[in-house]
Amino acid sequence: MQREGRLGVGIIGAGRVGPVIGAALAGAGHAITGITTGSDDDRAAAVLPDVPVLETPEVLRRSELVILAVPRDDLAQVVSGLAEAGHWQMGQLVLHTDAAHGIDVLRPAAEKGAIPLAVHPAMTFTGTSIDLRQLAATYAAVTAPAPVLPIGQALAVELGCEPVVVDEADRAAYAEAIDTATGFSRQIVQQATGLLRGIGVADPGGFLSSLVRSTVDHALAEATPAIPDLPSDLDE
Repeated sequence: MQREGRLGVGIIGAGRVGPVIGAALAGAGHAITGITTGSDDDRAAAVLPDVPVLETPEVLRRSELVILAVPRDDLAQVVSGLAEAGHWQMGQLVLHTDAAHGIDVLRPAAEKGAIPLAVHPAMTFTGTSIDLRQLAATYAAVTAPAPVLPIGQALAVELGCEPVVVDEADRAAYAEAIDTATGFSRQIVQQATGLLRGIGVADPGGFLSSLVRSTVDHALAEATPAIPDLPSDLDE
């Protein structure tokens, strides 16, 4: 039996993100009703064993919360297509995980009575159970209409994340920050390992691992403002 307040959760998208989000919510007590086929069904089955693979309309029919974990370029078309086909349900929660979009991309679903939520965990997913541990050390950007913002925040917490509210108008800047951090990090590591490989270092990734991690940790610490010391004369 499900605890009070638990939801039936359907996953649209079986890539690296959707199955992990589903597994995290299952760990919080929600029931996974089904998942669609995707780019790596074997990996999805390993993360969500015994979860039925269903057609998208059937996933929506069974679910109180629908997770849209589809490629960025497909998101708007998926939402509008399901709206035109009449599959969104009144009061159904619909949550997407893309950094670049807020809730406006979910407008066709909202117009059919669904409740739009945007929750983006700020991490790079591997699509394996390792991600479940990483979620516990991750922040999540949450965008939602004010009346249901606590629902988005609560779902982020159930994923294991620390929720941070990002306004709809700020999602483009947020996405740029995410793309900058991930893109430049990957490019710099690839360039550096290429140079080391060129001079005969057999394992350039392993060679740079400690250096890169410690340097990034130091840079992140410098970017976080220090908490000022409290005055010693508070009682005066």
